[in-house]
Amino acid sequence: MDILQLLTYASGVIFVVFFARKLLKYWTMPMHVRWELYPVPHEGKEWGGSFYEDVDHWKKTRHVDHVAQYRFMVPEILFIRALYEDNRPLWRWTFPFHLGLYLSIGGLVFLAIGALLQIAGRAPDASGLAALAQSLTIIFGVIGFALGTIGAVGLIVKRLTDPMLKDYTSGLDLLNLFWLGAIFVTGFLVWLSDPGFAVSRGYLASLLTFSPGPSLGGMQIINLLLFIGFWAYFPFTHMTHMISKYFMWDKVKWDDMPNRGDAGMDSKIKAYLSYPVSWSGAHIGAEGGKKSWAEVATTNPWAQPQKEEK
Repeated sequence: MDILQLLTYASGVIFVVFFARKLLKYWTMPMHVRWELYPVPHEGKEWGGSFYEDVDHWKKTRHVDHVAQYRFMVPEILFIRALYEDNRPLWRWTFPFHLGLYLSIGGLVFLAIGALLQIAGRAPDASGLAALAQSLTIIFGVIGFALGTIGAVGLIVKRLTDPMLKDYTSGLDLLNLFWLGAIFVTGFLVWLSDPGFAVSRGYLASLLTFSPGPSLGGMQIINLLLFIGFWAYFPFTHMTHMISKYFMWDKVKWDDMPNRGDAGMDSKIKAYLSYPVSWSGAHIGAEGGKKSWAEVATTNPWAQPQKEEK
């Protein structure tokens, strides 16, 4: 086992541990304050309303259309629909960038399948399934690298030249784009030197079997170091919005579950209402954190004191 394999294992452990930690943080966050934002896709109402509009809704069986919810989510995730509708010039670079990411990840999945088949003794030149896995690795990987490079370069230029984006672009944003762009470019160059990704597949097979791997070329080593470095870095970035987005939709924007005497929900609400309010706005009337949410919610800071009757 060489140093590159040890670094790859280490980056994998860091990714799994800290990504799981972030997922747990999202999952265990306190209940949100209802937003009352509509439409809610799982309602399935043509006019985009809510079941709360129905007469005696609490007496009726509630129907949740999960298919309608996923019909909204999938196009947004795959095609970034909201950005397409709101900012078409930015979408023209963001879409190929994200599609390149998705295809590259797909290529990595097929590379792993090919590595497992290689471990099982099924080579691409002797197994139809292994040949298919290799072909899909090449198709997904090469197209993903090309689209990702185009998107990364376009986004870098856009962020550096667009006055509307300059104020919202940090050095970290540019670092992420350059880093991912470098992974795409070097991945494409790896394919040029190893058209079937045979060496990459052999290296992945060695990781899965904890055995010595094949000798890597210079570009393959650079691509590997860029990739495993980014893999370990990813859980600490805002790019985990790929997961937090689900929680924002399902647990915040669209969570319209009514409280019908749920003991667990009641106990949580009581605990949250006892928290002190640290907001400093005079309209809140929190008095510098002296009042709890329950006190703020049940008092009017602008109410005039009533005069006592004589």
